[in-house]
Amino acid sequence: MAEQEKTAPCSSAGISNYFNADHPDEDKWADCVHCGMCLEACPTYLETGQEQHSPRGRVHLIKSVAEGKIQLNEQFADPVFQCLDCRACTTACPADVDVGGLIEEARGQVRQAMPLKGWKGAMSSFFLKGLFPYQERMHTVSGLLKFYQKSGLQKAVRTTGVLKVMPDHLAAMESIMPELKVSVQKKYKDVDVIPAKGVPKARVSMLTGCIMDVMFGDINQSTINVLTHNDNEVTIPKKQTCCGALHVHAGDRETGRKLAKQNIEAFENSEKVVVNAAGCGCALKEYPELFKDDPQWKSRAEDFAEKVEDISKYLYDTGYEKPRSSLNKKITYHDACHLAHGQGVRHEPRQMLKDIPGVEYTELSNADTCCGSAGIYNITNPEMAEAVLDRKMENVPEDVEMISMGNPGCMLQMAMGVQKYGRKSEIVHTVQLLDWAYQKDEQTAPLDKVNAVTGEGEG
Repeated sequence: MAEQEKTAPCSSAGISNYFNADHPDEDKWADCVHCGMCLEACPTYLETGQEQHSPRGRVHLIKSVAEGKIQLNEQFADPVFQCLDCRACTTACPADVDVGGLIEEARGQVRQAMPLKGWKGAMSSFFLKGLFPYQERMHTVSGLLKFYQKSGLQKAVRTTGVLKVMPDHLAAMESIMPELKVSVQKKYKDVDVIPAKGVPKARVSMLTGCIMDVMFGDINQSTINVLTHNDNEVTIPKKQTCCGALHVHAGDRETGRKLAKQNIEAFENSEKVVVNAAGCGCALKEYPELFKDDPQWKSRAEDFAEKVEDISKYLYDTGYEKPRSSLNKKITYHDACHLAHGQGVRHEPRQMLKDIPGVEYTELSNADTCCGSAGIYNITNPEMAEAVLDRKMENVPEDVEMISMGNPGCMLQMAMGVQKYGRKSEIVHTVQLLDWAYQKDEQTAPLDKVNAVTGEGEG
């Protein structure tokens, strides 16, 4: 590290141990007075009781590296990467300290000082650089997974005990894998504009996402259905790519910037960018942070971020038709962290649920606490993720038939919780419920024929 140029973002003595580019911003920690209001909001602190795994502890560590008091080493990296980046601390903080932004910048510094090596480095490079940014490769993976599900291989794997040789958390993920549907990127590849059902009132562009379009193509289709039902024309820009959230969370900010530039250019002519994945939406809105040292791209990123809207907020703000048909389901709602804490969207999805006739809505206690998914945290930190999930499941009412939310990672994680605790609740995306009610209005598809993620392990 000594051979690389460093600057001091906050120290007049010039002793900062950060690299000169893209270091944590002093303005983000300057208002932290270590009051402790964040402690009870932090999942990792609640589990460990350790100061370094609390928001204020992490802020102190990040500041200490800037002041040259500690090094960019494993002792610093562990609490930084143990963070779920759920943003609940910022919601709790009286000064709105942007701990999430600091964590992501610090992770970028750690990965410059300590790049992943061996099998971890190879796996990270394969998925983050070799797979997620490329739609065609994702479609190939989707095809292989569909073959696995429909050929009988999946059934054989589950009945012969092969899953028992896999790590427990990976076996659990396989057991709740949803039945894969058609990618909307492929379905509409030759369509420039998906028409509104009535007189068009607006034209919106849709981020299809990488994981969402592969694992949850039916949710993407429901999003299109609801938008067009409410008289929106929909475009799916062909050159869009992965949002880069997973890359930024992993400390690969350079790839994150590359993907951000591609998306900014892909949606340049769009008036509104609608997103149905909380993590993706939050990442898109935070693109300006990736270009804080590049004025030209920062300006373009700011213009882009202003266009980004979660599907529930967009529908709420522009007005949506209240369905007439009844779903007759007991439903509760889980706040995805990057929707509630990252984007401040809380009321809108709840109102959508309450506007569906027959829905018996029950508020989930501590609804905005993290479920433990946090991107790929449940893969990289499975023990902590499971502990956080256990705490979450304690608050889920046992009699609810559906748990609604607005993020694919949360859907998979909560499905594992439902399976672990022997619940029968279906895990659904909020926009799906509105779509199903509209379909019942049109008498085209009854609810019991629509696919949903379940926790029963049969895929």
